[in-house]
Amino acid sequence: MGKKFIKRIASSIMKRGESSIRIKEGSGEMKNAITRQDVKGLIGKGEIYAKEEKKNMSIYGKLLKLKRTQGRKRGPGRKKGTLKARRGYVYTKNVRAQRRVIKSLKGDSTIDNEQFKKLYRLVKGGTFTSKITLLNHIRSMGVAIDEKKLGELRHG
Repeated sequence: MGKKFIKRIASSIMKRGESSIRIKEGSGEMKNAITRQDVKGLIGKGEIYAKEEKKNMSIYGKLLKLKRTQGRKRGPGRKKGTLKARRGYVYTKNVRAQRRVIKSLKGDSTIDNEQFKKLYRLVKGGTFTSKITLLNHIRSMGVAIDEKKLGELRHG
């Protein structure tokens, strides 16, 4: 295949821009590279490589990075927020899953709009730790969810 095609495939594999991909000259294997697997093989051999990433850092940034690699500037005085707040994405993942559950229940007319609004606020407030606790709360409210739908919501 052509150089342009190989560069495009290599850039998607290496997650870099096409302009930073380099192909060693005089390599006869380039013409035989047809699939992504072939290109991966050439990357492994070193026939295709990416230019070093350019990193513009100030001297202060470099010093800070050096200190942190030595284990400095990582103590409790530097930390703001709880461990859960510092992990961030876990909350987002849970909330999105819970919102999907209540949205599907509203779509099936299992819960009405008033219940949906109330549950939505509770989810936003972080009342439920998982989808299971949310479903248990909904069942305790007196809402009947059939077993098939319950299985879908737990694992879907």
